[in-house]
Amino acid sequence: MKLLFGADLVPTPITEKAFIEKDHKAVWGDIDKIVKQYDRFIVNVECALTNYEGAIKKFGPNIKASPLCADSIKDFGVTDVMLANNHVFDFGKQGLIDTMEALDRVGLPYAGVGKDNVDCRKIYHIEQDGLKIAIVNVCEHEYSYALANRMGANPYEPFQTMREIRDAKKNADHVIVVYHGGKEHSGYPSPRLLEHMREMILNGASVVLTQHSHCVGCYEEYEGGHIVYGQGNLNFVVDTKRDTWKKSLLVGVEINGKDVKLNFHPIYQTATGMDVATGDIEKDIMDGFYARNEELKNGKWVAGWEAFCKEVEGMYRYMISPDYAIDFKNEEQGKQVFAHFLDCEAHLDVFKHLFPSWNLDNEL
Repeated sequence: MKLLFGADLVPTPITEKAFIEKDHKAVWGDIDKIVKQYDRFIVNVECALTNYEGAIKKFGPNIKASPLCADSIKDFGVTDVMLANNHVFDFGKQGLIDTMEALDRVGLPYAGVGKDNVDCRKIYHIEQDGLKIAIVNVCEHEYSYALANRMGANPYEPFQTMREIRDAKKNADHVIVVYHGGKEHSGYPSPRLLEHMREMILNGASVVLTQHSHCVGCYEEYEGGHIVYGQGNLNFVVDTKRDTWKKSLLVGVEINGKDVKLNFHPIYQTATGMDVATGDIEKDIMDGFYARNEELKNGKWVAGWEAFCKEVEGMYRYMISPDYAIDFKNEEQGKQVFAHFLDCEAHLDVFKHLFPSWNLDNEL
């Protein structure tokens, strides 16, 4: 069995028209040549597919695209959709209902969402070539996650998610975890993320793929399993000077009985979509990826994570200062940013590094 995983897929104002018109060449370039090498193409649709205008209150953008984009996504060759992410609920219950109805209409099965925080945890299965693969799709706590009395995305809960992985392994040959989390724009995992993803392997996962970072991270083999810390975007075209946003990886998972092999396919952002990376762009993506992989082995990744935290320190200090609330003249927003940092694992990872407790330096 050969499965191809893409990360964040969002038809943006730049690409939405081409999506709707099924202009696959503009949107995807020659990526179809990679897709055709695999049995399934599994992507994370990181937006609401809705025409509804009722945006929820949140920090960050509320993202949506026309439900008609589902037709193009299916037509290009996507076979399965992961929905556990921090934007699928950007337009509330109606936006999520519209998203599910759009995918149902075109016959695209999906995982990672449900009517409450129990229903959303249903394990997703793929059966082919005499193999049964279970996919656990979870996201960090950033606005979209389901509650006991509200629909939404499958939230990552360390004890519960590890139990889901163990239970899934009882009835499947392999378990793949698609985890939407980790700090945006960091090429390195936080210490927490690394520890938790490794624990997923110890609990029975064969492959763990983290998405959401919008940049290519790093990869390691751990205790017989495979972990990718950040794929970058699949197709999320915005006008940005951030070069890392434009360079990404498709991850191929080849399963032959008990054996699992990963293949990495570099892609990059064009003016109208994405395309296969070749030449200097391919070399740049893969050289950086391999270098960070080595840093995972020799321990230098910690310095990379700390350097990233230092880069964003000014923003974090400002957002928790009284000046932030004053600048916005909105006391509720000032309070909410702190609540957001406490709720979202990726933000809390940075926050704890920037503001360590005395315990880290205490001596007898």
